[in-house]
Amino acid sequence: MGEEKKKKRFGVPDAFVIIFGILIIASIATYLVPSGQFDREEMDGREIVIEGTYQASEKSPVSVLDIFLAIQNGLIESADLIFMVIIIGGVVAVLEHTGAINSGINSLIEKTNGRKYPLVILFILIFAFMDMAGISGNAIIAFIPIGIILAKGLNLDPLVGVAMVYLGQYTGVATGTFDPVITGLAQSIAELPLFSGAWLRFSAFVVLLLITIVYICLYVRKISKDPSKKMTEFEDVDELEDSSPKFGKFTNRHKLILVVFFAFLGVFLYGVFQFEWTVNELAAIFLLAAIVVAVIAKINPNEFVSVFIKGAQGMVYGALVIGLARSIVLVLEEGAVLDTIVNYAFQPLNTLPPMLGAITLFFFNFLFNLIITSGTGQAAIVMPFIVPLVDMLDITRQTGVIAFKLGDGITNIITPTSGVLMAVLAVGKVSFVSWFKFVWPLVLMWTVVGVITVAVAVLVNYGPF
Repeated sequence: MGEEKKKKRFGVPDAFVIIFGILIIASIATYLVPSGQFDREEMDGREIVIEGTYQASEKSPVSVLDIFLAIQNGLIESADLIFMVIIIGGVVAVLEHTGAINSGINSLIEKTNGRKYPLVILFILIFAFMDMAGISGNAIIAFIPIGIILAKGLNLDPLVGVAMVYLGQYTGVATGTFDPVITGLAQSIAELPLFSGAWLRFSAFVVLLLITIVYICLYVRKISKDPSKKMTEFEDVDELEDSSPKFGKFTNRHKLILVVFFAFLGVFLYGVFQFEWTVNELAAIFLLAAIVVAVIAKINPNEFVSVFIKGAQGMVYGALVIGLARSIVLVLEEGAVLDTIVNYAFQPLNTLPPMLGAITLFFFNFLFNLIITSGTGQAAIVMPFIVPLVDMLDITRQTGVIAFKLGDGITNIITPTSGVLMAVLAVGKVSFVSWFKFVWPLVLMWTVVGVITVAVAVLVNYGPF
């Protein structure tokens, strides 16, 4: 009894508690940090900060009411992600109800004789190379259920299912070798040719990819040898298991369902490039796919609604976390302290030696990304400062771009303020606390790679080509 009480008393805080604590700290900062702002200009449809235009403004600390109003507004501003997560929950439940994914994964496992490592590595490689070219973006959320089901079929745990997809993706995101959006914007502001300097970014990508594959495979080996060492369990993610029919053989109908589902995903990815579709179109495509799948599987309307609602209900917790995370940025914007943080951070950097200055730039972006997790948003704010700073430090602008890109990408795999990460964990039904325990050693390893990469960039005078 005494041990149980001790565990309860010193239990790890829930994700809501952690994020709310950060929100309170951000609110206190609006009282302590001077308010101020930069002028901005429009560039390619984005607001870009104009370096040297910072002006102090009247302090506007947030009130107690503002703190809780920010939560409501955070939910409103994150509505696209929140409802997409809820819809994906319902759609995946319908897809699982048909048995197509489970039977398909089981068939794949049988054909590979249950060899876990080739399948895990294949999944990591697929998503890594997709985002090396900036293909999937926020659409990665849609692939999480597939990773989860594969992990379950291999008798692993939900963490592996999320890690194969999300960490695979972020080896590509963190380096952005051929990413036309974030890397493209950063190089545009730095007046560099698009995708120039790809050799060093690709080298960093390969190193991060190898480290990630080894890290995940070591965890797979550990929990395969001793299942008690699993950080998460599938018993929390199978609310539909008892009510769903049991499917065995991978039938032609199952194959047709999967072909249709992936065809809809292909339509969405095409729309991303051709029509700049966002998560709103993803939600719509998923809904349409679910209806077509239900027709093929001969699921009647009432059964469809029942299964869909149960799946959506399981996503509410994670969906609300997304809105709470957004409230932190809203509080900092309301208190007009974001620009002040950037201004004060960059002022002392121009006195540093080139090597130290470049590495400090990396760590600034690394930490600033805890606040602004949007890659394009961060580029729009900090790149106008990085360009004149690297010129003064006598290091190349390409070095400034890679310091920004690595700093921006690495923290996204661990920060609770990332709406995409929270959405991924919500879909995978993995708690943020479990994810943090799993991923923080990898963050340290990625950080070392980031520092070494930036140092190499300085040493070789990393140029535009």
